[in-house]
Amino acid sequence: MEIFGEWGYIGLFIGTFLAATVIPFSSEFLIVGILIAGYSPLISCIVATLGNWLGGLTSYWLGYAGKWEWLERWFGISKERLEGQQRAIERWGAFIALFCWAPIVGDLFAVALGFYRLNFLRCSIYMFIGKAIRFAVWSILYAYYGEAFLNLFN
Repeated sequence: MEIFGEWGYIGLFIGTFLAATVIPFSSEFLIVGILIAGYSPLISCIVATLGNWLGGLTSYWLGYAGKWEWLERWFGISKERLEGQQRAIERWGAFIALFCWAPIVGDLFAVALGFYRLNFLRCSIYMFIGKAIRFAVWSILYAYYGEAFLNLFN
């Protein structure tokens, strides 16, 4: 994680991209680290949002490439269970992508949205909005509360 901080905005972009894929780590630590290092909250928010959004879209496309047969054969998931999950996903539709920022389940949402072939454009818009709000909150907290915000991490 330190290497991402040493690379500045490029490191933030790469780190938030990877954090939105199936690689498990938190992009909150990356944005907080870059803000503590003195980088611009606005630019950090933009870079983190773009990196995390593109990583989420990558997870969507990984799901899109998946096949039902693979899950049935390799993971023993029945067709009935997959159909039940599909009905649940379709009930909420692309709106679920708004929550792709959430730790742990967010990446699974992105993969599921692709796997069940929900509308890419709608999913990508909602995903962008959710991720932008996430990083905007962190950047605003830092911009307005500076030292008090940093004390939360000490």
